Amino acid sequence: MSLVRSSAAAAAASVLFLVSAPLGQAAGGAPPAPSSNVADELTEAQLMIDRKDWTGALVELKRALRKDRRNPDVHNLMGYSYRKSGQLDEAFDSYRTALRLDPNHRGAHEYIGEAYLQVNQADKAREHLAALKRICGEQCGEYQELSKALSAWQPPAKTAATTTAK
Repeated sequence: MSLVRSSAAAAAASVLFLVSAPLGQAAGGAPPAPSSNVADELTEAQLMIDRKDWTGALVELKRALRKDRRNPDVHNLMGYSYRKSGQLDEAFDSYRTALRLDPNHRGAHEYIGEAYLQVNQADKAREHLAALKRICGEQCGEYQELSKALSAWQPPAKTAATTTAK
C-alpha cells in the first residue's frame, strides 16, 4: 500500500514506518542505497502530503533533493505532489527521473500511469501497468491501484465538432 494513500488516522504510523523502513520500500520502490540524510525531509513531506499541502511537501522535497539528487523516492513524491497540484509537466519530469534512477520503482510506475490517465493517454498507462506486473505481479498494491484507475478511466466524450470534422 502506498503511504500517500494513508488515512489521517494512520499518519503517525506512516511517519514511523517511513523513518524505520528502507526508504525505497516506504515509497513503493526497491530499496536504494541507504540515504538517511533525507529521512527528515521525507517524513515532513509525507505529513504535508497526508494533509494535501502540495506546496509545503514540494518545499521539503526540494530540500531533500539538495541533499540527495539521486534518490528515486524523493523524485517520485515530487512527481506526486506536482501532479496533485496540477503541474503535470513537472510531475512527468519527476516520475521519469525516478524511473531513470530506479527502473523498478513501483510507486513511480503507478503514479506516472495515473498521470497518463489524466492526460488521456491510457496506452501509456497500460505500459506502466505491464511493467508493474513484471516487477511485482498482479497482487502488489501498486499494480492493483493502477489497474483500478484504468478500469475506472473513461475516454473523453467526443464533441460535436470532433464528430463532424473529417
